[in-house]
Amino acid sequence: RRELYRLFGIWWLNEGYELPEDWKSMESVEDFDVERAKQHLPKDVGVLQSFPIWFDELAHKELGDQWPKIATELNRPAELIIRANTLKTNRDTLKSVLKEEGVKTHAFGKNDVGLVIEERQNTFRNPSFQQGLFEVQDGGSQLIAPYLRVKPGMRVIDACAGAGGKSLHLSALMENKGSIISMDVESWKLNELKKRAKRNGAHNIETRLIDSTKVIKRLHGAADRLLLDVPCSGTGVIKRNPDTKWKLQPDHIERVQGMQRDIINDYSKMLKTGGLMVYATCSILRSENEAQVERFLESHPEFELIEQQRINPSAETDGFFMALLEKKA
Repeated sequence: RRELYRLFGIWWLNEGYELPEDWKSMESVEDFDVERAKQHLPKDVGVLQSFPIWFDELAHKELGDQWPKIATELNRPAELIIRANTLKTNRDTLKSVLKEEGVKTHAFGKNDVGLVIEERQNTFRNPSFQQGLFEVQDGGSQLIAPYLRVKPGMRVIDACAGAGGKSLHLSALMENKGSIISMDVESWKLNELKKRAKRNGAHNIETRLIDSTKVIKRLHGAADRLLLDVPCSGTGVIKRNPDTKWKLQPDHIERVQGMQRDIINDYSKMLKTGGLMVYATCSILRSENEAQVERFLESHPEFELIEQQRINPSAETDGFFMALLEKKA
């Protein structure tokens, strides 16, 4: 048991944490030369961070020197982050309400609506959640809806809406004015979105099931803003689903890349001339992100890239990518 404690202590120090003074079982660790021990560790990122060989090689190829740091972050526990529903409250008020409910929080640093829950718990039981004052949403995910630059009164399409976390955020940004068409190929996800929209007081959301190509064709040229949060490998959210890295296979990544190409080619037709479109994923891979946008622009000269942003996994965010494009003519 002593050696087990020692091993844990060395790992703890290697991760950058300090050993508590009252951990008597760790006393033998304090004099241990962790830096010297590191010299005997394998240098391969895949081995150190426990990733399959094929994925380690792929990530090295696509991410280069960024991969070791990203791999380390993907193995850290995910923070629990929520977004204040500004249709009903604001961050400061929500923070006070949660404090009264016994929930400690601090501000998420990248926007004015996010809060980090300091001690993980089941927030779905809180009265404030049931009243629709907040939604659980990763910090990186919270940055996607604002990237679309929506305004009250616009007609917005969220074409891969899922259960609607970003649709709800868009509704809040639009102050419940205008219309949001939330679409998906899974009816159960849209049913969940309806429940969430009711709880949030988001009245400008309409759901549509994509059960044929006609659904898309009927909306050609209809949207002022278009969000394509496309299916992806999910490699940016591995910290939330650690077993993903062992279930993931190369052929799956190839399949989702094909789906991404089809979606951006077909669904982009729903955007008006002069409208803005965001292509987004929760993948860390360039082949699903920048490369897809580059390929699309080569065959669609009527579109222009305004800006793009990569959000690497960190303490308060999963890994995301977003690109903002404008339809010129």
